Amino acid sequence: MRVTEHLEKATKTLFSYEIIPPKRGKNARQILNIVEQLLPFRPPFIDVTSHSAQAIYDEQPDGTINRRIKKKHPGTIGICALIQHRYGIDAVPHLLCQGFTCEETEDAAIELNFLGINNVMAIRGDNLNFAKPTRNDSTINLHANDLVTQLDNLRSGRYLDNISNSDPTNFCVGVCGYPEKHIEAPNAKTDTINLKKKVDAGADYIVTQMFYDNTIFFEFVKRCREAGITVPIIPGIKIINSVHQLVSIPKHFHISLPDKLVDEIQANPKQVAEIGLNWSIKQCQELANLGTKCIHLFILNDVTNVKSLVEACSHSPQAV
Repeated sequence: MRVTEHLEKATKTLFSYEIIPPKRGKNARQILNIVEQLLPFRPPFIDVTSHSAQAIYDEQPDGTINRRIKKKHPGTIGICALIQHRYGIDAVPHLLCQGFTCEETEDAAIELNFLGINNVMAIRGDNLNFAKPTRNDSTINLHANDLVTQLDNLRSGRYLDNISNSDPTNFCVGVCGYPEKHIEAPNAKTDTINLKKKVDAGADYIVTQMFYDNTIFFEFVKRCREAGITVPIIPGIKIINSVHQLVSIPKHFHISLPDKLVDEIQANPKQVAEIGLNWSIKQCQELANLGTKCIHLFILNDVTNVKSLVEACSHSPQAV
């Protein structure tokens, strides 16, 4: 089922989840254990992130440095196929602009379509830490709206090469939104314009970056609606469970943390997991009580607190 169909049929607030593939050299059992712990909560869909290859520099005993290119988290498509066909949960693989050519993207889309995976998240991705050469016969998507355009073309049966008797795909395409604006946007207005470009290119729904103040999310939704963005907007939530995240989350995701939350954690660092969980529970309960169709939980690979959050919110009359 398409993500938008889940949203249309929802009578109470759904909870969806986002996980990261295991690191290179690991098997999928860790991820499957997480999925199996989520089964009692009837997840409508689960996102599986994707990561570009990175340059790795190894210093040798003689002082020379070897440069290697490797992908640290492979297996997104395989894990999505496992989740969808073993557990009957719709999987949403992330497709990236950075590090992939349009030809590689089309190959991935063809494989996903063959596997019956009809939902994808189109993301530009982080800048590479190396310059990947592009062959003369290859092209790249510079921005997420370019990637959405390519996926939308596939829905019309338009491939990069003229393939006779080609079948159209049935992808439901999601994109990211940034309640506090993207780091590269000069202001919220410009960021909203860029988001609308992705929607106009064919995006079917939006999942937001994590936020810790619901007022910021409500203001974001208002800006989007005023700009003519009418597709569903799914709020993204990440539970803070360590003091270190007071630094790492703002640094890596370019968001701010409310004074009240930071003050409480700094005053009671040993209770950080409980404080972070309770904060996110209150966020989700408010969102559910206001009729939010779905809340997207960024699990990474820590499912314990997420289970506690969903269990706590299950008592809300508006949440599943």
